[in-house]
Amino acid sequence: QVQLVESGGGLVQPGGSLRLSCTASGSMFSIFVMSWYRQAPEKQRELVATITKGGSPNSADSVKGRFTISRDNAKNTVYLQMNSLKPEDTAVYYCNAWTPQRNYWGQGTQVTVSS
Repeated sequence: QVQLVESGGGLVQPGGSLRLSCTASGSMFSIFVMSWYRQAPEKQRELVATITKGGSPNSADSVKGRFTISRDNAKNTVYLQMNSLKPEDTAVYYCNAWTPQRNYWGQGTQVTVSS
């Protein structure tokens, strides 16, 4: 079992920055990939960024150059640094842990970009 707890969401003006955190606990050895997804109202959940166990990051085209995913293995934490935020980045952001047995999800954290 893996438990995920997200934090760091909030309200920010366009052009601003936020950093999301996702701290994992439980069967850490089973996690292959950690990811951030987001879901805006009336839209499907979409993949934002991923980072492998070895630390290789990848991100969606819509956030490339603005969002950075990273991890601190000592703290069992994955971060999503979000810069140059736009109103269309408004969504609930979810942390995901992929294991060969199943996916695990956090509870989500709201990010609102508005003036």
